[in-house]
Amino acid sequence: SMLVNMLSAAEPSLAGLSVSAREVVLALKKRGEARASEIAEALGITPSGVRQHLSALRADGLVAYRTIHAGPGRPKFAYFLTEPAEALFPKTYHELTNEFLEHLEEEDPELLVRLFERRRQRRVEATRKRLADKTFDEKVAVLARILDEDGYLADFESRPDGTYLIREHNCAILGVAVRYGLACSSELEFLREAFPDAEIDRVAHKVAGAYMCSYEVRPRRGRSRKVSAARRQA
Repeated sequence: SMLVNMLSAAEPSLAGLSVSAREVVLALKKRGEARASEIAEALGITPSGVRQHLSALRADGLVAYRTIHAGPGRPKFAYFLTEPAEALFPKTYHELTNEFLEHLEEEDPELLVRLFERRRQRRVEATRKRLADKTFDEKVAVLARILDEDGYLADFESRPDGTYLIREHNCAILGVAVRYGLACSSELEFLREAFPDAEIDRVAHKVAGAYMCSYEVRPRRGRSRKVSAARRQA
């Protein structure tokens, strides 16, 4: 499906490479940089086979090279992995983050609340600047784009009744969100505060077992702020 393609385009994986290409990548990861002939020798495959993989990996932006000028004869090339190739290797940031948050919660639960609050506030200010002077429709599109830039693989659709649905296909902070309800409630608060001329409700929740988080966005119909405050509490 298109979404699966989008996901794989957004996040390359070792599993998506052929066995030989994966071995070439791992050889470079371990060595830092290497010539095609050195990789071929290490893996027991032909240099031309290695070059084929290297050129495909270069086309995908995962490998780059530098020229080594060593005496006369043809120049030699040293290949190395690029920054985007780092995404091929598992990272445990969310585990580390959770560990720090856990220690923090034990030491000072109030500070934990303030940290989530500060993150939300910073995002609200940055988002409001980008939404300023835009029509309601443009704001929805820009908000979806901001969420997408933040790693949520977000999109939106407008519905016949004049409401919108903003969908987050990926939770950029899932490891943290599963452990801390604060992460999710501050996300909803962020959306509501950054876009005060809309009424926003979460209608699907990844942490509660849905495939994605989605938010219904409606133009505010001149309701009193009291009602919205009561709903916010709900």
